[in-house]
Amino acid sequence: MVEKQYEITSSAGLHARPASALVSAVTSFIAEVTLEHAGKKVNLKSILGVMSLGITSGAVITISAEGEDEVEALAKVDEIMKNEGLAN
Repeated sequence: MVEKQYEITSSAGLHARPASALVSAVTSFIAEVTLEHAGKKVNLKSILGVMSLGITSGAVITISAEGEDEVEALAKVDEIMKNEGLAN
């Protein structure tokens, strides 16, 4: 398993458009990818799960991947987080 923490720097937080980009980016991976915030863990392949967390600016989240393509999945998440201006 690999994981990484991010601090959300976008003033709008993790809203619908970047959340959708994250979900779309990891859907094709075999690995199980999860997002954890405030003690709750959701499947990052579920837009409803991600949106249910209500992640705001300044929040610290942890994204974990476990499976045969876990490293690639987390690298893709990292790319999307930067491209969408969610985290540095």
